[in-house]
Amino acid sequence: MKLLFVCTIPLVALIFGSSDILAQQKKAKPNVILIYTDDLGYGDLSCYGATKLQTPNIDRLAGRGLRFTRAYTTSATCTPSRYALMTGQYPWRKSGTGVLPGDAALIVPTDKTSLPKVFRQAGYRTGMVGKWHLGLGTAVAKNWNGEIKPGPNEVGFDYSFIFPATADRVPTVFVENHQVVALDPADPIEVNYKEKIGDEPTGKEHPQLLKMKASPNHGHDQTIVNGIGRIGYMKGGKTARWTDEEMPLTFLSKAEEFISAATSEPFFLFYSLTEPHVPRMPSTMFKGKSGLGFRGDAILQIDWAVGEILKALENSGKAANTLIIFSSDNGPVLDDGYEDGAVTQLNGHRPAGVLRGGKYSILEAGTRVPFIVYHPKLVKPGISDALVSQVDLLSSFANFLGVPLPPGDAQDSQNQWAVLNGRSAKGRVSLVLQGASYALVQDNWKYIAPSKGPAVYQLTNIESGHSEQPQLYDLSVDPGERVNLAERYPDKVKELAAALKAVTAGLQ
Repeated sequence: MKLLFVCTIPLVALIFGSSDILAQQKKAKPNVILIYTDDLGYGDLSCYGATKLQTPNIDRLAGRGLRFTRAYTTSATCTPSRYALMTGQYPWRKSGTGVLPGDAALIVPTDKTSLPKVFRQAGYRTGMVGKWHLGLGTAVAKNWNGEIKPGPNEVGFDYSFIFPATADRVPTVFVENHQVVALDPADPIEVNYKEKIGDEPTGKEHPQLLKMKASPNHGHDQTIVNGIGRIGYMKGGKTARWTDEEMPLTFLSKAEEFISAATSEPFFLFYSLTEPHVPRMPSTMFKGKSGLGFRGDAILQIDWAVGEILKALENSGKAANTLIIFSSDNGPVLDDGYEDGAVTQLNGHRPAGVLRGGKYSILEAGTRVPFIVYHPKLVKPGISDALVSQVDLLSSFANFLGVPLPPGDAQDSQNQWAVLNGRSAKGRVSLVLQGASYALVQDNWKYIAPSKGPAVYQLTNIESGHSEQPQLYDLSVDPGERVNLAERYPDKVKELAAALKAVTAGLQ
């Protein structure tokens, strides 16, 4: 597959940019696709240094677009990162933004500016396909058999096709706009995260029914769906339950349909993949393909899906004016609840690359993620070392599209449009990170506040970053955070600690 590059303006002007060209492109309003993976690490792609597997479609985006080396989520877990992406606000500013169960209420405000609302206000058709994990409805107790709202539609998406939380949590159903897909009224759904309901087998009681063994003490021993133990209890809805192997293909199909729809409006699509989050059960055509267990197979499936999205853009004639952003919601984890070969078949692969830590961690691998921006005309190709964060997408697109932000909305989002399109190398000055504790990145320095807790999370075998002593790292020479410079530079520690305390308003 080849991406079309058709342009009648001089190449020099295209590369270096001019106000006339940018104004013309701004007027044209590019389509925007945000491809958001789940638990993909900084070292999981060949364009970021992986050698044990190849991701040619994503590499093509990186080679023709702008690849960032210092891009971050706000948090080392999924719900808070997604909250920041949608709202432009650090998640720790609002209670209840930790990792949500599958029956949680909506945590994204419906009366504030959101990322999709920015696009909608600019005249875009907006769509959400894939993992949501930001809650549905106004309360935990909800009727899964009627209209389920508020949800993505009330947050700003004209169309949504999602599953409510994560693939390892019930209910394992698709929700299209406000309705569970393929629900039989005679077999209503019930969900409970506190006690067992119904008589369906659980992984704890019937491990012999599992097609993928669950790791001890992770909680994946409750209701069995499609031979896989889940977190939470569910009864009913048997015709509505997806199978793990076909679920990503369904999301891809819905994303392609949204892209190919013939309308005069530009579109914004949030394509939120579930891979490589557990339970990793890739489609049959990818099983065993990577040689790295099901996790590696799932990464190859991601790359294939990206290629299919690019084909859909070409086939619909929209490739020439579509901006694509590719990233992940947090860092990698290998053993997160299932014995799927991710650990035993790692084969020398380094999901975090040179970084320490991973998902849940305040160390770099928890929040530093792959981040690629591509547009054949708007984005200057190359590699950027600028400090950027996903929390900035809201303000950046609002600025680009001329959408005013009301006072108080998106308070932590900064306009980094010139950085995202490659016209500036100067990104953020500082960024607060949330993981096992809190950290502040300022210029090339990273300060991690003292905290109590295990140095290594035993369930996942990931370094947490917990230490009762302050930590200070110079990321320009030590991105792997091997040498703690806190004792050598006490004044810098004091300066950054005060700056972090000022931003977090007493959380420390």
